[in-house]
Amino acid sequence: MPNVVIVTGASGALGRAVVARLNADGVVVAAVDAAPAVELDADLVLSGVDLADATAVGAAIETVVSALGAVTGLANIAGGFVWEPVVGGEAETWDRMFRTNLLTAALASRAALPHLLKQGGAIVNVGAAGAVDPATGMAPYAASKAGVMAMTRSLAAELRGKGVRVNAILPTILDTPTNRRDMPDADPADWVQPMDAASVIAFLLSDASVAVNGAGITLAAS
Repeated sequence: MPNVVIVTGASGALGRAVVARLNADGVVVAAVDAAPAVELDADLVLSGVDLADATAVGAAIETVVSALGAVTGLANIAGGFVWEPVVGGEAETWDRMFRTNLLTAALASRAALPHLLKQGGAIVNVGAAGAVDPATGMAPYAASKAGVMAMTRSLAAELRGKGVRVNAILPTILDTPTNRRDMPDADPADWVQPMDAASVIAFLLSDASVAVNGAGITLAAS
């Protein structure tokens, strides 16, 4: 039986890297994204999916299962970033970060779990190293990413002994076009390459990481 992995947020820099790495490993990939039109080298592409809507996410997962068969992995890559101080900030920013970074992962995990539990598998989430000691302006983003790590550990405990592992990567800064544009004065030599992060995600989705569960793995440039 082939490994079938769902990748949410597949059109972003990290999502594309994950799809490419899984393809190279011979994994069957279903790419799911909120963008209205997405072109990816995946076995199935579902675009225009509101990943913060439980009904839409559930329908997308069922479409994947119908088209590709049993799901063995889920990579929750969907997410976003906003820099905004608490004082003078907007309530909408907190809601946006919660929905984009945490709710998307929670809903996709919940929808995929009935299928993952049938044959075992793995879920990988994306937290953030900066959520541990956030700087000024990082509160909404860091709070949502801290929630991702809390969900990861709690869900791993909930599923222990049931054949489904749940882990997270915690990148520092990913070297993406968006981050280079938003931080023109920073030195990207210290940033994590998306393909390097994708390699860790692929490992956590594979049987090679069978002894890793409930972990948050910090990723930083060497």
